[in-house]
Amino acid sequence: MTSQDRKERERAERRQFIVSTARELAEAEGWESVTTRRLADLIEYSQPVLYSHFEGKNAIVSAVALEGFRELAALLSSARKSAVSPDDQARVALSTYMEFAEANPAVYEAMFVLPVDLTFAQSPPAALQDAFDELSGALAPLAGDRNVETFTEVVWSALHGMVKLSKAGRLRSGFNDQRLSTLEDLLFTLRA
Repeated sequence: MTSQDRKERERAERRQFIVSTARELAEAEGWESVTTRRLADLIEYSQPVLYSHFEGKNAIVSAVALEGFRELAALLSSARKSAVSPDDQARVALSTYMEFAEANPAVYEAMFVLPVDLTFAQSPPAALQDAFDELSGALAPLAGDRNVETFTEVVWSALHGMVKLSKAGRLRSGFNDQRLSTLEDLLFTLRA
């Protein structure tokens, strides 16, 4: 291994450490607690070192969002592969999405709520496209004659609405399973 390879590996490790620390801090205390000064203190590097990896907080949030999309894509893929039927693929994909959002609220916020330096609908990064494709693949059998991407966007919007409204306390607590089941029933009815 050359010294250049070692330096690149160390740089990548330092960058990942910054992302992981930001994510942990955001999950523990919320994104408002994540500042470049606080991160620099936590990772024990100077702010200039932090800025050598990221332009600022939005770039860090974007990196956390990309990490979240990679994780969501992997979870959706695993869920689809474990499904016993096309109908089951849709069910497990919907519940996997909701479980991910509930288990990772700060990451979910980075992915879908906070301003990030990512493009979505047109030429999205691979991680975003992979997550969308996994969800779309699970929902495709329910789309019928509808455009699968549009169908997926509508279902995704419904899931996102349930996540955000639940988190904001705008929906009755303790009924997420019933809401998800109702959404599933509606989707299966549309197919008929």
